[in-house]
Amino acid sequence: MPDTTSIRTNDVLSQRLSVLSAGPQRNALTRGLRGIEKESLRVTHDGRLAMTPHPAVLGSALTHPSLTTDYSEALLELITPAEHDAADTLARLDELHRFVYGSIDDEILWNSSMPGLLPDTDDGIPIARYGSSNIGRLKYVYRVGLALRYGRTMQCIAGIHYNYSLNEEVWRLLHAHHQSTATAVDYQSERYFALIRNFRRTSWLLMYLFGASPALDARFLRGRPHTLETFDADTLYRPYATSLRMSDLGYSNTTGQSALHADYDTLQGYLDALAQAVSQPYPPYEAIGTHRDGEWIQINTNVLQIENEFYSTIRPKRVTYPGERPLHALASRGVQYVEVRCMDIDPFEPVGIALPTARFLDAYLLACVLDDSAALPPEAYAEANRNFGRVTIEGRKPGLELTRDGKTVSMRDWAAELLEKIDVAAATLDAAAGSDEHARAVAMQRAKLADASLTPSARVLQTMRERQQSFLQFGLAQSEEHAAFFRARPLDAATTAQFEALAAQSIEEQAKMEREEAGSFDAFVAAYRAYTLNRFSV
Repeated sequence: MPDTTSIRTNDVLSQRLSVLSAGPQRNALTRGLRGIEKESLRVTHDGRLAMTPHPAVLGSALTHPSLTTDYSEALLELITPAEHDAADTLARLDELHRFVYGSIDDEILWNSSMPGLLPDTDDGIPIARYGSSNIGRLKYVYRVGLALRYGRTMQCIAGIHYNYSLNEEVWRLLHAHHQSTATAVDYQSERYFALIRNFRRTSWLLMYLFGASPALDARFLRGRPHTLETFDADTLYRPYATSLRMSDLGYSNTTGQSALHADYDTLQGYLDALAQAVSQPYPPYEAIGTHRDGEWIQINTNVLQIENEFYSTIRPKRVTYPGERPLHALASRGVQYVEVRCMDIDPFEPVGIALPTARFLDAYLLACVLDDSAALPPEAYAEANRNFGRVTIEGRKPGLELTRDGKTVSMRDWAAELLEKIDVAAATLDAAAGSDEHARAVAMQRAKLADASLTPSARVLQTMRERQQSFLQFGLAQSEEHAAFFRARPLDAATTAQFEALAAQSIEEQAKMEREEAGSFDAFVAAYRAYTLNRFSV
């Protein structure tokens, strides 16, 4: 008997794509925005974490729009502007790398998601500093809290965040096609949440296709119990793993968040769940307290200190105004874009992500937003998490099975179905752009489904075996190769001058904030906490 649900879903997807590809506005699909945030640890030439402060030549980590730090002073974050074409986004990412490499002297960027050689003790990892302003101090205290809750070592895991939005004209066309009675803002938010639900159900596919962290340095675990196998004296791995970064070695099993299930059915439900998490005390964190020796060590003792502590594979986002909380921005103006947070750094690509990967993501996310999207009740939420976790640990295992709506299904069969839908979306994007790049990107991923040895995770292990490298040796060799690639292509004088001016401007902006600061830090934190509770009482 044919799968009528699959047929109906494909019909719905094709119908909605046809609405967007017909008429005078058919190029609206080419006018969405793509941005990338890439985390990279600064390391020495022996793979050790750099203990130097964030280089002043890169500007202020607090106020620079493109070069900041994430958790550690050594964890650099490169942020591209939002561009209409992913090729332009990657070109901006390339420029940022070239400027950084012209500015960090003898250090290099670690181009793998799992870290290299960290200090002997967890507290030897330097927490990022942001100056003496109240917001700068708040960012530091938040990170101290993360260290107490999850440990500093876990915060040194790095990744690629892919920011994706559709053009407003796309939403206008779909709103009219659906004859929706919702406001334009509410309709757009509804469809972004439809994307998120479909993503949550199927993003295990991204782990199979793009996961690139099947191994790690044994010292990373610091003696914690684990189920990994021994690759060599210094390396642990799982033979069929795709992404140990996104497995329960990462953030998915943290104590404070383990019971937190975000509501992805509606924007209001999502806001309520996150608002409760940032206002609900958690006894183990209450035991830690907010102060030690008279100094702040956590913003609060709640399940989450702030919204961004929620470690999700995808987030609904809205650009915030200065001083505005992310939840308030979403509540006031709706969802503007989504942030895909589960992508590993590709250690075979100098900038950490290949253009065909970005093209595939665009087609995949378009299929997610246009396809039918059922609600995600607790049992479906848990099923999605189990499937995702299973693929991170054993995604390349022959005959691997997942569960879909409570029934067992072959991972490869399900993946093949998904690729058919993504193919349809890719063809529409190519027609709008006058190219075949998206279709070719999907074909590349289809080849990985047929031959698991083509996946990045398999290539990592195969390279380590062929070269007789430990994980540390592999990561260092790849990072050195990419460092040479960027240093051989320095920016021209004009572009360098633009980056230097931006860095100087950011330093002056931070200094101005610190000069003009009014009010105590205690009062600032109190207002910050009260703002959250008052605006999002549940």
